[in-house]
Amino acid sequence: MSLALSTLIYEWRRYLAAVIALAVAGLLVLAMTGMFMGMGKSFTATVDRSPAEVMILPPQADSLFGNNSGQPRRLIPLIYGHPDVLEVQPLNGNFAFWSNFPKDGQPAKGDGVQVIVVDPVKGAVTMPNDFDERIIQALQEPYAVVVDRSSLAKLGVQLGDKAKMNGHTVWVRATTDGYPSMFNAMVFVSRQTAKLLYLTDDGPRVGPLMVKIKDPTKAKQVAAELNAMSHGQFKAWSREDLSKVSQRSMLKEGGIVIMIGFAVVVGIFIGIVITWQTLQGAIMANIKEFASLRALGVSMGSLRLIIMELSFWVGIAGLLLTGALVAGVWLLAKTFAVPMDFPLFVDIPVAIMLLMIAILSGLFSLGVLKKSQPADLLR
Repeated sequence: MSLALSTLIYEWRRYLAAVIALAVAGLLVLAMTGMFMGMGKSFTATVDRSPAEVMILPPQADSLFGNNSGQPRRLIPLIYGHPDVLEVQPLNGNFAFWSNFPKDGQPAKGDGVQVIVVDPVKGAVTMPNDFDERIIQALQEPYAVVVDRSSLAKLGVQLGDKAKMNGHTVWVRATTDGYPSMFNAMVFVSRQTAKLLYLTDDGPRVGPLMVKIKDPTKAKQVAAELNAMSHGQFKAWSREDLSKVSQRSMLKEGGIVIMIGFAVVVGIFIGIVITWQTLQGAIMANIKEFASLRALGVSMGSLRLIIMELSFWVGIAGLLLTGALVAGVWLLAKTFAVPMDFPLFVDIPVAIMLLMIAILSGLFSLGVLKKSQPADLLR
C-alpha cells in the first residue's frame, strides 16, 4: 500500500471535508441532470417499452421531441415492402382536457392530459411490454382509460372512478406503474375509445410509425435498409438509437443547458475551493512528517508525487460517496414517483470532472511543501 493511500486511510477525518465537498459537487450536477433525463425517459417510455424495434420519423426529425409535423399514411405500405417487417402501426397521441367528478369533500380538478392510443392486443406493436393481461382486458372496454398510479391524485380520481375527457365520460378501469409525468399526465386508451372521443382518425397523416421486425437483433441493419429505400421520404431509427438521441436532445434545450451549466459552475467552484483548503490544512498538519522525509533524503519531487497521489485517492473516495448519495436520491425520487435517469454519457464526464477537481486542488496545495524544512525539526 502506498504512503499516500495509507495516509488517507489512517487520517481520514482530516480529509473527510474534501471528500464530502467533491461528493456534494457531483450530486449537485448529477441530481439536476438526472431529473431532466428522467423527464425525457418518461416522455419516451411508450417507445422504450414497445415491441417495436424500429421507429419511422419524418426525414427532418432528429428526435422524438418537437416532432409534430406528422408524415403521410401512404408510407405504411412502403415500409411493409421490406421482407423483415412484421407489423407497422402509427403511435397516435393527442391532448385532451380532463376533469373529475368530485365526491363529498373532494375538490374539482381539471387538467390537460396526454392521450396515448394503443391496440389492446397482447404483443401488438403499440402495446407496451409491461402491460399485463389485466390492463389489456380493461382497455378493451369502450370508454375505459388507464392512468399511472402516480397521477391519480393529480387527476382527482381513484381506480373505478369516472371522469370526463373533452366532455365525454370515461372510466378509470386500471392503473399502471412506470409512466410518471411531471407535466401532463399520461392517459392510455384503446384505438376504439380514441375514435369515440374524437381523439384520433384515419386521416392522411400519422405520427411516428412503430415497426416490429422478425429478428430484433437486426434492428440497426433493418433501419439502415429502410433509409436506403426511403428516397428521403422518412428516416428510420432503431429503438435504442432513437432513445439515446432523444435524451441528448433534452440537453440541447436552451433553459436546460443554462440550468445544468450553472450547476456545473457552482459544483466546480465548491469542489475546488473546499477540497483545496482541506488538502492544504491536512498537509500543514503533517508538515513535520514531510520535513522528516526530506531529512531522510526524499526529494521534493517525490513529495509532490505523494501529494498528487493523495489528491487522486481523495477524488476516488469522493466518487464513491457521490455514487452512494446519488443512489439515495434516486430511491427517494422513486418513492415519490419522480422519474430520474443517469445515462453513461453524463455520468462519465461528471466522474472525470470530480477527479480533475481533486487533482487541481492537489496542484494548488503543492506550495505548502516549501514549509517542510528539515531544520524546523530542531526547533
